[in-house]
Amino acid sequence: MVFVSNLTSQTIKNKIGNMNDTPIHMYPKVPPTKQRNREEKFRLAKNVPFWHFIANIVFPAMLKARFYAAMIKGKENAEKCDKRFATIFYANHTNWWDGLWAYCIVNLIIKNRRFRFMIEEMNRFPLFQYIGCFPINKKSSQSAIKSLNYAVTTLDKPNTAFWIFPQGIIRPPHYRPEIFQSGLAYMAEKAIEKYGGINLVPVANSFMFLRQDRPEIITELGEPLTLTEIHADRKTFTHELQENFEKFLDKHDKNISLGEFEGYHYVYKQKLHWWRAIEQKLKSIGIKEEE
Repeated sequence: MVFVSNLTSQTIKNKIGNMNDTPIHMYPKVPPTKQRNREEKFRLAKNVPFWHFIANIVFPAMLKARFYAAMIKGKENAEKCDKRFATIFYANHTNWWDGLWAYCIVNLIIKNRRFRFMIEEMNRFPLFQYIGCFPINKKSSQSAIKSLNYAVTTLDKPNTAFWIFPQGIIRPPHYRPEIFQSGLAYMAEKAIEKYGGINLVPVANSFMFLRQDRPEIITELGEPLTLTEIHADRKTFTHELQENFEKFLDKHDKNISLGEFEGYHYVYKQKLHWWRAIEQKLKSIGIKEEE
């Protein structure tokens, strides 16, 4: 019995060891469309009221089902933008929820904006075409440029809110250093040439657990930068943008780590589950007794 027990124990240890030795590739460095190496149908972005109506119901419901609360800071910065030009919101990209949350920020929080958004592998979500999205295929530089040139044409209206993840790929939370692709700088340059100017607004998103049993969304909109000319080449301009964005993210993260939430406002906040409500009640009773 002792021999069998030891053998079983050793077998289990070996299996666990093998499991732990398995490499995990959670964040590929190559974009999905480049990995698959195939062309995708290009779809023009449209705004269909019916599909916006559906998205305005479904997306918030999905977020509320997964996140206890969402809070935002700097909403007023979106209103500081020069009303003559379109606005590009550029944010960090750390998870699947980023796109849905971007839609909600523009359409349900800032409002009165024409949402535009590039999606890689949009063939998986073709209906998103009708709420302002269009694909970008990174199979080749020619395919990517086609999408970027189309993106520039969508900046023709001052009420356009274009959302972009300049890293070009999902990165781990708190990934450093920030590395931007040249797409943001390219769009800014072309928008200035064609329309006279562009607004750039940095956005920091954090999805994390705070004091509840479900994670929360913490978003900060930075001060807008209005450009009517660029005094640098594209590479230098991209480096400046990513350097300033990294400082912005670091400050955002530091404030959260210190528990400093001054200036934030709840977009929504769920009711506590019954067991959490009971816990809070018991805690309050204990505090009253001590007093």
